[in-house]
Amino acid sequence: MPMHPPQRDYTRTLKEDREAILLADRLGYAEAFIGEHVSDRCETIPSCLSFIASLAHDTRSIKLGSGTINLPNRHPAEVAAHVAMIDHMLEGRFLLGIGPGGLRSDMEVMGNLDTDRTAMFLESIDQVLALWAGEPPYDLEGKFWKISTRRTLLAETGQGVFLKPYQQPHPPIVVTAIMPGSKGLAAATARGWWPISANFLQASLLATHRPAIRDASQWRIARSIFVADDDATAERYVREAKDAYRFYYWNLLTKRRSGGAGNLASFKHDPSMPDEAVSVDYLLDTMVIRGSPGRVADEILKLSESVGAFGTLLYCGHDWADERLSRRSMELMAEKVMPRVLE
Repeated sequence: MPMHPPQRDYTRTLKEDREAILLADRLGYAEAFIGEHVSDRCETIPSCLSFIASLAHDTRSIKLGSGTINLPNRHPAEVAAHVAMIDHMLEGRFLLGIGPGGLRSDMEVMGNLDTDRTAMFLESIDQVLALWAGEPPYDLEGKFWKISTRRTLLAETGQGVFLKPYQQPHPPIVVTAIMPGSKGLAAATARGWWPISANFLQASLLATHRPAIRDASQWRIARSIFVADDDATAERYVREAKDAYRFYYWNLLTKRRSGGAGNLASFKHDPSMPDEAVSVDYLLDTMVIRGSPGRVADEILKLSESVGAFGTLLYCGHDWADERLSRRSMELMAEKVMPRVLE
């Protein structure tokens, strides 16, 4: 997302987040998605596209995705131009992750806390796609944005003309589903968009997303995973390294509680479970796959058996509270776990 304790040095964590993706590229990971928020001291990347630009020429094969661009918080014209540039920089290795945004302070800052952000989200992506598909002058009239270059168009100089993406007609569009039985997921997949089931949805609830999945090979499932050379080390790190998994789930839980009734639905394996029973330890017990390579591989296979076929497992990035163990986890995931899963 990423998520770092506020006392950590910001310059250092930016380098750490970047190194995690460079390491993933060297290890053969297929994709990396980067989130963004503008008003959060713990979720510390305000522009995922700027961060991705910093990686474009230092990565070889990994696809880089926005995870996600929160469309109500940006002007559609800026999104269209910036994404087109990033797509060319990556020469087709870009995945366009989009969403309505989930951080309440961002909503307040941007003035849309009490607005229909789903409507803003849909209008925005429709205008972005129209800019890429259309030719100048552009006349897009929406409820939230109006886009035109008719009065200022000088096509022969390039003024008033939008860039088109490298991938045609546009980069693959990816959306994240968080809540059980997500209502927007079916509409998204009907438009050909690729789904990600979030890592803060209980594994037992992933099946509620399957009815909306049209192509299982495009379904991405995100999980928090930690791999160590032995089970004891993995268990100790997940439970006791306060800045990593424990901080992550405490932070998410605190934010979700502040949003009011119903916001803990994705955290509960049983909807009848009382809110007060959802603790950080409960989330660590039920949402983090951890252990030796053999144990983690077995857990992933169990996950696949329970939800059925899916295309991509997304290994979620967490704070490197212990850099050596964090790097080792990524290495073991690539070199030991996935070969067992795929054999």
